[in-house]
Amino acid sequence: MTYSMTGFGRHESENIHYKIVIEIKSVNHRYNDIIIKMPRKLNSLEEKMKNVIKEHINRGRVEVFVNFEESEAENLLIVPNYTVLDQYVSALDAIKERYQVSDDVGVSLLARYPDVLKIDFREADEEEIWTLMEDALNGALKALVEMRKVEGAKLKHDTIERVDVIRSIVKNIEKLAPTIIATHKDKMLERIQELLNDTGVELDEQRIATEIAVFSDKTNITEEIVRLESHFEQLVSIFNESKPVGRKLDFLIQEINREVNTIGSKSPDIDISNYVVDMKSEIEKIREQIQNIE
Repeated sequence: MTYSMTGFGRHESENIHYKIVIEIKSVNHRYNDIIIKMPRKLNSLEEKMKNVIKEHINRGRVEVFVNFEESEAENLLIVPNYTVLDQYVSALDAIKERYQVSDDVGVSLLARYPDVLKIDFREADEEEIWTLMEDALNGALKALVEMRKVEGAKLKHDTIERVDVIRSIVKNIEKLAPTIIATHKDKMLERIQELLNDTGVELDEQRIATEIAVFSDKTNITEEIVRLESHFEQLVSIFNESKPVGRKLDFLIQEINREVNTIGSKSPDIDISNYVVDMKSEIEKIREQIQNIE
């Protein structure tokens, strides 16, 4: 299965205490680079998150954004400040004793005094938070991977179409290649005849044959064409592998480009040179597509 390195996913999970929203985006990268941006209080969960992400993504720059909300109604705690209350009660008892008043100290009276109640928050439950975090993360990853899969299928289709274009060009070159030797021989003989005209010197057939043989050896592109066809078959088969194939494809397209360059340097034919330019144009487009494959 072919996956692109570009994608986006979002998912949210919540309970009565917390709400977590996770957004993930990925782009192409040589390695598996994971960057997580989340509230500092959740930093202890970062390594767990990275381990989950690595189970789904092998290559690419992955940016994770975590939005964390706590429910005030559920997490808010109002508790008595006994240190302050003890002093208030002690002071009121001293007043009663000193002035011989009989008014009782009641809760409603004490509650009016400042700082007798403390507002606190329930301590975060890391295990509960991770349960929500993992659910949100897996949901976002599922959406991300699906998008990468769809995009990967498009990249595969486009790449194979371009390979077919290059293959058709190679076939045209194969048809032209045999004519190069004959054309060169005719031009050579014509030129020699012009030079020897009226000189009385006879044409050296053996020397001509030797020159043609040397030229034929220098311009022979059979090996390059055979290797190109092998590379094309290998490239198509790589797309059917279950593991990430981006790096392997990148290496193979370099080999294809090398063979095409060799054909261009060997051939003196203008038509073949034009075909080489067309192939290099398609190869560059393939290279751009492969850069986005995981």
